[in-house]
Amino acid sequence: MKKLLLTIDAVCAEGISVKGAGTEVNMVPFTGQAFGESFRGRIIGTGVDTQKTDLQSGACSLSARYMLQGIDSEGAPCRIFIENSVRDEAGWHPMLVTDSRALADWESLPLTASVDGTDRGVVVRIYSDAEI
Repeated sequence: MKKLLLTIDAVCAEGISVKGAGTEVNMVPFTGQAFGESFRGRIIGTGVDTQKTDLQSGACSLSARYMLQGIDSEGAPCRIFIENSVRDEAGWHPMLVTDSRALADWESLPLTASVDGTDRGVVVRIYSDAEI
């Protein structure tokens, strides 16, 4: 049974793009808040969603990277880096890195994520596929 670890409410800004001979790249900056049973915080700096499109085939690849800063379940300040770029038939598979002792196990858990659009950006929900 999947367990919801984090919900990230990302607010997107206007994207910037460049179109080359064979590839178009669009970068969408975002900020936002993160919350869950074991962490509460915000995106520090600006996250970015990079969308690369092959102009001949129309194939598109996506990659979002961002850093969270907040408080873990033990009340300790911490950071979490998230990269969400791997997708297969089961969904997105984010990778996490954290300096939190309480959340250290998250780095090795099998994770999936859902991404749902909102009127201001997206909501990302990160789930553990293992018992914790």
